[in-house]
Amino acid sequence: MNPPNKQPDRCCQRLAWSDLDLAPIQTLIQLAKAEDLEAGGLKSGTSTPGDHSAALLNSGQTVNATLRARSPITLCGTVLAPYILAAYDRQLVFAPSARDGDTLSPGDAIGAVSGPVQSLLSAERPLLNFLQKLSGVSTLTRQYVNALGDSKTRLLDTRKTTPGYRALEKYAVACGGGWNHRIGLFDRIMLKDNHLAAFGSDARQSAIDAVSESRRRNPSLLIEMEVDTIEQIEHALAAKVDVILLDNFSMENLSEAIELIGDQAVTEASGGITIETLPALAKLGLDFISTGATVHQSTWIDIGLDS
Repeated sequence: MNPPNKQPDRCCQRLAWSDLDLAPIQTLIQLAKAEDLEAGGLKSGTSTPGDHSAALLNSGQTVNATLRARSPITLCGTVLAPYILAAYDRQLVFAPSARDGDTLSPGDAIGAVSGPVQSLLSAERPLLNFLQKLSGVSTLTRQYVNALGDSKTRLLDTRKTTPGYRALEKYAVACGGGWNHRIGLFDRIMLKDNHLAAFGSDARQSAIDAVSESRRRNPSLLIEMEVDTIEQIEHALAAKVDVILLDNFSMENLSEAIELIGDQAVTEASGGITIETLPALAKLGLDFISTGATVHQSTWIDIGLDS
């Protein structure tokens, strides 16, 4: 059995849609709507708000259209789509034919959209923007997860997210098969050099004191310590941290670090992680590999709305 501080399952989660607070998400949708219809974000605004192109069409005309993948995709955003459409017109209806996390081929249907044509044309671009962005994250995440093969090492995301989009982007990582690291500064204690320096010049004792004070103040939170040398690992072990973050270690040093740590703490490697290095990292026996690349290096996925 693992000792109490070796608890990998406590160190990650997979956000489900039900975990997300809809209020900030609906705020994002309203901001996207205002950008198009009201010059939202500009001081001058506009004296003629609205979609003047769509207004040329018959207000009673309805339309049926299909969202389709135009490239290989791991889908994310189907549960969000109804909220986007409702922000424009509650008569717009979305009927999904695929679920978030599904892998689709070019031409596969994502879902059907029906309702007033004027409203749908106004909602089309924001709808696609959200789905293309989030599916880009989930698709790249799936590629990273696949690169790990059948390894027990789990892929984590980071706090390197688009401001305001963290919950959605972390949900997209989960849809791609990745795992969510801490959500923010509030749900884990992360000790880095600057934090430890505040506890004195003796590096080993500083780590012990910092962890002791952390546990006194927040006994329910996991404590993670970032190290960038083999020597610092001994300090982290002496302090009895829950997680040791091995930052920018070489492959050789990672192997040495994992052997040294054993079952005394959860191991996480980060820094310089690429999809090309994952197959080799997968063989080392790490508990986790964390990277922000699945978010900040992702590209939008081509999705079309075809009538």
